[in-house]
Amino acid sequence: MNYSSRFLYFNWATLILIYLVVIAGSFVRITGSGMGCPDWPRCFGEWIPPTEVSDLPEDYQESYLEKRSKKVKKFSGMLESIGMEDSAEKLRTDPSVYEEESFNAQKTWIEYVNRLFGFLAGNFMLAAFFWLLFAYRKSKLIWVSGFNLILMAFQAWFGSIVVATNLVPWTITIHMLLALVIIAIQIYVIVVINNKSEIFNKYELSKSVKWMVWFIFIITFYQMFLGTQVRESIDLLIKEGVAQEDWTEKTGLTFYIHRSFSWLVLVLMAVVFYINEQKNKYPPIRIAFIILSIELLSGVLLAHVDMPGLVRTSHLLFATILFGVLWMFLLRVRTRLN
Repeated sequence: MNYSSRFLYFNWATLILIYLVVIAGSFVRITGSGMGCPDWPRCFGEWIPPTEVSDLPEDYQESYLEKRSKKVKKFSGMLESIGMEDSAEKLRTDPSVYEEESFNAQKTWIEYVNRLFGFLAGNFMLAAFFWLLFAYRKSKLIWVSGFNLILMAFQAWFGSIVVATNLVPWTITIHMLLALVIIAIQIYVIVVINNKSEIFNKYELSKSVKWMVWFIFIITFYQMFLGTQVRESIDLLIKEGVAQEDWTEKTGLTFYIHRSFSWLVLVLMAVVFYINEQKNKYPPIRIAFIILSIELLSGVLLAHVDMPGLVRTSHLLFATILFGVLWMFLLRVRTRLN
């Protein structure tokens, strides 16, 4: 089935918006703005948030704490129903879950912008689904796009849980991993749409190099998971007032695995890059190698130097772009027969 170029560009725009949500979400976490809006989907009960604390009722903290407590109780019950009794109990008894922050206009608007990007991405995905439904009703992509739309809706709901639980670390990790799955499916949709285009040719690699790229991709995904674990540990250390020079030692084994795997991925990527330059000169391999180098550099800076939030955001951004570049490349790779 042939798809129009407009439909292709629309799906690219959707992917870009999803990436903007990831960037905004990273900035929210770095600036500690996750509780800038204590309710969901509105912000302080309004579609456009306030700019002054005087715009809020005097008991706003107690009011929103009560609402969040009810949601935490309901979510804990859901966890228990699927056999996660320990997590449910920890959630109910963790005093940090029930801490309410004072109003901060800057944090409120940072979180609000994050939600706006999420709203736009969700609506673009919804529009793409209906476009498929009415213009390409025989396309198998309807099921893929529909599933991704459901995931996006679940992601939005889970975002409300992240807020309700006062940013419990493991909920943030799941929120991030779900975003990667959504990105992967959206990229798959774009590749299928482009599949019959002469410009969007398939790449050919030997079996060994292809499996090496797959290994790099899997380790990259695992690295992003480890990165969220490291970030969780650092968030706890910051709360405890631990100095930055002690973070590396205090984060334990997870940090050292994360660091070691980074060098492993770089070495493997360098090998693939060298083979690529000798034979194929495929642009995605070059792009992936450059992004990985920048990613590793930003990681080194974060580990040893007190860097601004922009560097922390770029670390996640480049990791997510690398994930996307490798995934799109692998979807387009054929195994060379000889």
